Amino acid sequence: MSSDFEGYEQDFAVLTAEITSKIARVPRLPPDEKKQMVANVEKQLEEAKELLEQMDLEVREIPPQSRGMYSNRMRSYKQEMGKLETDFKRSRIAYSDEVRNELLGDDGNSSENQRAHLLDNTERLERSSRRLEAGYQIAVETEQIGQEMLENLSHDREKIQRARERLRETDANLGKSSRVLTGMLRRIIQNRILVVILAIILVVTILMAITFSVRGH
Repeated sequence: MSSDFEGYEQDFAVLTAEITSKIARVPRLPPDEKKQMVANVEKQLEEAKELLEQMDLEVREIPPQSRGMYSNRMRSYKQEMGKLETDFKRSRIAYSDEVRNELLGDDGNSSENQRAHLLDNTERLERSSRRLEAGYQIAVETEQIGQEMLENLSHDREKIQRARERLRETDANLGKSSRVLTGMLRRIIQNRILVVILAIILVVTILMAITFSVRGH
């Protein structure tokens, strides 16, 4: 299973590298080539999303105790995918503005205003992205702490189970010892009773012997 995941990883790395290169080239291309490049990037972004879905399915098949590392890698890939989509949106906005300006014949002042507006939106997106990254980091740290706590609880549960097993063994040994001691005490009491009975018989015999001896004289 891990080999399938690694294969998807390699395909994803190659594909995202191509997408990044094409997005960077879009602003420098002539209008006709830009349109074709935008369509190509859209198609490759869909392919990258499908790869992420396949990788996500593979991670779900991994046993929970080994899933943490792959889950962290998946978060990184999804974050990278989000960044690519954001960069592509910026490039596509710039491309759409350029096409609209060509069709409507906007003057230089309008283009400058649109460019300023686009830069303002870009800065807002970057600030939002930084906040999302900070939130993501906090979520990752919280998950790691939770995972460590679960591992500690699992170790504690194993210790408690071993202690319970030792207590059961001790109880069983105590039960056996109690039965042995009870049997020994019973035999001791029986022996004492037997000794007392023998002593009484001996005393009675001696008394009878003395009585017969006195009567014979």
